[in-house]
Amino acid sequence: MHDVPKNIEARRRIAFFSNSLFMNMPRAPNVEKMMAFSVLTPYYDEEVCFGKENLRTPNEDGISILFYLQKIYEDEWRNFMERMKREGMEDEDDVWDKKSRDLRLWASYRGQTLSRTVRGMMYYYRALKMLAYLDSASEVDIRAGTQEIASHHSSRRGHEYGSALMKFTYVVACQVYGQHKAKGDPRADEILHLMKNNEALRVAYVDEVHLGRDEAEYYSVLVKYDQEQQREVEVYRVRLPGPLKLGEGKPENQNHAFIFTRGDAVQTIDMNQDNSFEEALKMRNLLEEFKVHYGIRRPTILGVRENIFTGSVSSLAWFMSAQETSFVTLGQRVLANPLKIRMHYGHPDVFDRFWFMPRGGVSKASRLINISEDIFAGFNCTLRGGNVTHHEYIQVGKGRDVGLNQISMFEAKVASGNGEQILSRDVYRLGHRLDFFRMLSFYYTTVGFFFNTMVVVLTVYSFLWGRLYLALSGIEGYAMETSKNNKAFGVILNQQFFIQIGLFTALPMVVENSLEHGFLPAVWDFLTMQLQLASVFYTFSMGTRAHFFGRTILHGGAKYRATGRGFVVQHKSFAENYRLYSRSHFVKAIELGVILIVYAAHSPMAQDSFVYLAMTLSSWFLVLSWIMAPFVFNPSGFDWLKTVYDFEDFLNWIWYKGGVFTKAEHSWETWWYEEQDHLRTTGLWGKLLEIILDLRYFMFQYGVVYQLNITGGKTSISVYLLSWIYMIAVMGIYVVMMYAQERFAAKEHIKYRLTQLVVISMTVLVLTLLLDFTSFTLLDLVSSMLAFVPTGWGLISIALVLRPFLESTVVWDTVVSLARIYDLLFGVIVMAPVALLSWLPGFQAMQTRILFNEAFSRGLQISRILSGKKTN
Repeated sequence: MHDVPKNIEARRRIAFFSNSLFMNMPRAPNVEKMMAFSVLTPYYDEEVCFGKENLRTPNEDGISILFYLQKIYEDEWRNFMERMKREGMEDEDDVWDKKSRDLRLWASYRGQTLSRTVRGMMYYYRALKMLAYLDSASEVDIRAGTQEIASHHSSRRGHEYGSALMKFTYVVACQVYGQHKAKGDPRADEILHLMKNNEALRVAYVDEVHLGRDEAEYYSVLVKYDQEQQREVEVYRVRLPGPLKLGEGKPENQNHAFIFTRGDAVQTIDMNQDNSFEEALKMRNLLEEFKVHYGIRRPTILGVRENIFTGSVSSLAWFMSAQETSFVTLGQRVLANPLKIRMHYGHPDVFDRFWFMPRGGVSKASRLINISEDIFAGFNCTLRGGNVTHHEYIQVGKGRDVGLNQISMFEAKVASGNGEQILSRDVYRLGHRLDFFRMLSFYYTTVGFFFNTMVVVLTVYSFLWGRLYLALSGIEGYAMETSKNNKAFGVILNQQFFIQIGLFTALPMVVENSLEHGFLPAVWDFLTMQLQLASVFYTFSMGTRAHFFGRTILHGGAKYRATGRGFVVQHKSFAENYRLYSRSHFVKAIELGVILIVYAAHSPMAQDSFVYLAMTLSSWFLVLSWIMAPFVFNPSGFDWLKTVYDFEDFLNWIWYKGGVFTKAEHSWETWWYEEQDHLRTTGLWGKLLEIILDLRYFMFQYGVVYQLNITGGKTSISVYLLSWIYMIAVMGIYVVMMYAQERFAAKEHIKYRLTQLVVISMTVLVLTLLLDFTSFTLLDLVSSMLAFVPTGWGLISIALVLRPFLESTVVWDTVVSLARIYDLLFGVIVMAPVALLSWLPGFQAMQTRILFNEAFSRGLQISRILSGKKTN
């Protein structure tokens, strides 16, 4: 039924690998004596199976999902078409009509859909039927019936079917299935089709029954497809005390369906996972591990490794695959033995169902801290005397995010979840119960990694702000003049260059690849990843983790982010990228860039270009990575026409006023208010710390003012206080211009132009007087811009914290208006290098080659030739 590798040697290697694993596994009983087990998949509102329209719809480049899959899985597409022709299809175009179901399933089995997960998990059922048949069959029966038992459509129904149904059940927790049925959503028909073709499949959902007068009852319902009656039937209906969805959907989805699982063990599976038949055969051996003592206890969670199957889709998917592999396999193997501190990571893990049922289930039943519900199962297990192990001899397929926006939202979700873990009582209790060495291991496996990432970013900030202070205060110049050994002094100051080298963070990945594939392939993979700009991606991810982890600790308010698991073949607009990365990356990168520019202008050590570059190279790399990564890893990110249209769309988004019900993707103002929501819920200490952090922006003004020629070398505090006259004057000009625009621009145009003329004339007059009667120079004007623009941003940031007091005053309109101008300025700064690279020839082709694999890059070029450049 499914496409298999043509290479016989490859199949022999797979068979040998499976056999060699079986040799290390515990001896399994026959099927009648093995433990019964269930598989539980929480599914909320994602793709069940690709529809014909999904497959056909092209993006701006004329690329559809099917075209994308045909180029990546070229040989498998040929095999599929041959199979369809063998089954009666005459013309290739008939695949859309006569074989549309097969086509949609073929595409869905290569995506991250529920159909793929159900197919993979139902291999357990087929494996159990096969094993039950082999346990009792004679040699003659085996020759006649093995192939029939292994196939989907078998007419034989012996004892093996009863044994398999008794030992295995698969529950999909589709919380919204009832709503889909009521609305006639196509996804309900797709789920019904899955139940019809998989007799061990059950679906659990929440049924809302309206009684009238705004009263409703809620039920957890389990349904299956009755093969004899040929319809969906209800198995259980359990009344709930109230509405289910109190917090995020996934944990409650698992908890309400957990009661419908059967057997001694339950394996939790995500919606984007897969399995294979040869791995499913090992499950009864794996279940025997529950009878083996590891230390003084039997295991309550059996950790299972994951095989990331999305690594070939794009370079980003490969980076995520490598990162996940080194953590989930190498890391968890060591953490389970000898460190004994492995928690529940990843959803292929198998739980002792009877142990977890009376101890709160496998998900955190909390409204606030359940973003990282996986890890709390491990916390609960450890606190209540359970035991967690990790096993390498069975693996389950796992899909990962394949686009930068998806990956960033996933990283933000995980980082916010770790921020919540720090604030949770579970970590507090574990900290009181673990010994010192296990505590160190526990720190490394959970919040320590994110805390370390935040410390690295804060180290860069501290280093650059410290260097800026040394340069502007004159300490650096004085030290260079008085120190006899300037080289030693330079080496001490340049220690940050070694701190920021990220090669050590890649060491676990190289070690894991060496164990799995050999040393030379591991080194080659590492070098290839560097050529595909992996360092840019990992540096960008570091910024995402540090931002959201720190923000959650300061203000709380973490929220679940639905990342989606689709194929990323569509160009993301500049406005969308700006909304996602403005506060977490762009503003911070611009701040660090301004520090580096001011330092270069005023540091005596930076006069030597080589010394300056050697000292700040890693910092400039950080700045460029944080600004450019969303465009480097964006399909058609350096296409000139798209860049022009993107900037036009960005300007429309900035200036669109909108209304009460306007969405953030349409209006800057709506997005801006949503972006500050975390400040409204934070406490007094959070607001106070935010204000203290925002005070750093005033240091630019304080330091640069004394370097201006107009001061004449004076260092009195009055110089700094007088500099605020400049800020007040600029603010006054801005308020007058905004007032004139609102009052006169529409109807009294002459008055508006007259106001502009007066303001411009006054400004030119003041500048002329300063140039003639003081030591003011035009270079001072540029320096003062670098000093006072950060001051304005600092004032806006503090005003946002004080929003409850300012929102009802006339000052707030000025704050909103000024913030809009700043976001426009930041957008122009970020867009400038993107526009330059888009204008230069060759960058777009190089970016496509870096981002996608060779087959798809070739297909993308062909598609452009055939369809031509499409404009908006």
